[in-house]
Amino acid sequence: MPGLAGRPGSWGGLVLRVGQTFFAAACIGVMGSSLGFASYTAFCYLVASMGLQMLWSFGLACLDGYAIKVNKDLTSPILLSLFVVGDWVTAILSFAASSSAGGVVILFQKDVLFCRRYPQLPCGKYELATAFAFLSWALSATSAMIMFWLLAAF
Repeated sequence: MPGLAGRPGSWGGLVLRVGQTFFAAACIGVMGSSLGFASYTAFCYLVASMGLQMLWSFGLACLDGYAIKVNKDLTSPILLSLFVVGDWVTAILSFAASSSAGGVVILFQKDVLFCRRYPQLPCGKYELATAFAFLSWALSATSAMIMFWLLAAF
């Protein structure tokens, strides 16, 4: 499957990895600038998960960039196995963290009305950071599926 968009060492793969890195970094930046996020376990888990996502994706983006520059093929079974495991682990962690943070945001805004009662809470920032995390997860899940299909094709 050499023509599959998003495979490692291709422009599509580089775009996916840069997108994952960007949205994970944006999530960390927005959540880090929110006062009081450390008081909520779901938000701490979100920051930790996005930190791992950012490191993994940035490393693979650098590898993709290098492979494009030197015209190297990164679709060996051993490398693909590593990419599959890493992508699936980070995708599952990102989804769990995004979902838990999203649940807390909905709880604050709709159920217990914390955002109305306590206007000092930066609920808009919590919501924005969660949206960035879901975008990072969507790109990560796409990469995970592509890696799985490539590995299955061998």
